Amino acid sequence: MSQTRGKYDFCIGLVLAMSSSIFIGGSFILKKKGLLRLARKGSMRAGQGGHAYLKEWLWWAGLLSMGAGEVANFAAYAFAPATLVTPLGALSVLVSAILSSFFLNEKLNLHGKIGCLLSILGSTVMVIHAPQEEEVETLDEMSHKLGDPGFVVFATLVVIVSLILICVVGPRHGQTNILVYITICSVIGALSVSCVKGLGIAIKELFAGKPVLKHPLSWILLLSLTVCVSTQINYLNRALDIFNTSIVTPIYYVIFTTSVLTCSAILFKEWQHMAADDIIGTFSGFLTIIVGIFLLHAFKDVNFTLANLPLSLRKDDRAANGTLLSTYDSFNEDEESSACLGEMQSTESLSARRNGSLSAF
Repeated sequence: MSQTRGKYDFCIGLVLAMSSSIFIGGSFILKKKGLLRLARKGSMRAGQGGHAYLKEWLWWAGLLSMGAGEVANFAAYAFAPATLVTPLGALSVLVSAILSSFFLNEKLNLHGKIGCLLSILGSTVMVIHAPQEEEVETLDEMSHKLGDPGFVVFATLVVIVSLILICVVGPRHGQTNILVYITICSVIGALSVSCVKGLGIAIKELFAGKPVLKHPLSWILLLSLTVCVSTQINYLNRALDIFNTSIVTPIYYVIFTTSVLTCSAILFKEWQHMAADDIIGTFSGFLTIIVGIFLLHAFKDVNFTLANLPLSLRKDDRAANGTLLSTYDSFNEDEESSACLGEMQSTESLSARRNGSLSAF
């Protein structure tokens, strides 16, 4: 019965995580469409400090879609392992890229299409090999997990590293090193996911009629989540304001997901009873998603299609054959040029003769 219930919760969490990616990915398209409509009307744009988008229904539809996606993502952590839910967040980037090519006329080049395919394959592999976390049904059990020496050491290290980066490294190198602010967001994000898991359990107990509001852990988790999310938003906005989004997004995804996987493995012992093939499959899926996200973002401004591929291969073949091929090509080109020149001169000479001109001789 418990195993059947676990599979049922796993499926619910998987559906919620995928729904979250669809809602969040679609929200970017709806917001962008709304902003483009305002630009065509001549309204002051958001980048210039305007707030006309508050009167645009498409923008509000995008905001509601993002809200629905975040709620679904929050609920997914209550049913499925964080090792599954967090990496599937990459699908929102995939959904946004595909929808933008249809509705915003933003071309998806060959690298982007390969990146989308790799992201789908990596996500599928991770779903197949996703670990089963230890059962945590009540806040008392969650409290016991949070008091585990391994997690206490991990959380202490996260707080110390974050404070060093915020107080010492950030003011000196935050404006020039992209890893500083992104690392702050990522390592604190691991704690925020743990808080979300605990609050998800609290909400499930609340619906079951248990006195959750009297449990001090509920308020500690809520306060911790507020602090963590506020810090994440602050430093992620700083990173986005200073550095290129196409660079920030894949780096943040990799470091954040790695931090969450590490935290979840320590807190819920997800990797303790996994078979070797499942461990390899999970890491392989994660690395495949990373490569897919990198291809999708790093080369999005490169105009490269299948039509350009044969030409590129011919150039590569010529370069591989070295100087001999270049000399041979030059000889052929010179020979062809000489033949053309001789033919042109013969034609001009014949024409001059027909016209009786002495200059032809």
